[in-house]
Amino acid sequence: MNSATIIIKKYGNRRLYDTSASRYVNLEDIAAMVRNGKEIQVVDVKTGEDLTRVTLTQIIVENAKDQPAGLPLELLRQLVIASDHVGQEFIMWYLKSAFDSYQKLQSAIQGGMSEVQEAALSPLSMMKKFVQGAAAKKTHETGEMEQLRQRLAELESRIKPTKSSPKRSRKSTF
Repeated sequence: MNSATIIIKKYGNRRLYDTSASRYVNLEDIAAMVRNGKEIQVVDVKTGEDLTRVTLTQIIVENAKDQPAGLPLELLRQLVIASDHVGQEFIMWYLKSAFDSYQKLQSAIQGGMSEVQEAALSPLSMMKKFVQGAAAKKTHETGEMEQLRQRLAELESRIKPTKSSPKRSRKSTF
């Protein structure tokens, strides 16, 4: 067991006691701990049985009562149907895979959103970058134009007849 795991003791009267904070807690407190990334374990005081799964399921059910949509009806039906061990394992594997995919998608969106947020929160910075980029491009283009002018002048000097060179006649020798 992880040393950072918070042990919650469940008494026969349904009271939940957080041993790390030395206080009684309710399901909402436990849900907040889980949402904040805390590792919890709920244990029956008399038997020592691990009730973490049951408690987390109870939190989900309680939250579903407050929301009109809750969990999809078909998912709930499939969970009831999958009462055998193999069915439960498959459903749990499927839900975990779906949730992992959802978290990866959320991370990707968050990464993209942070860039958008940064641009939205600093329009002056964005304009500064744009102007600097445009100035750099113009400087580069100006340098290229100057090189082309020099090269053109060089080529023109090669092909212009000098005063000392003889003129060719245009008569055909045929």
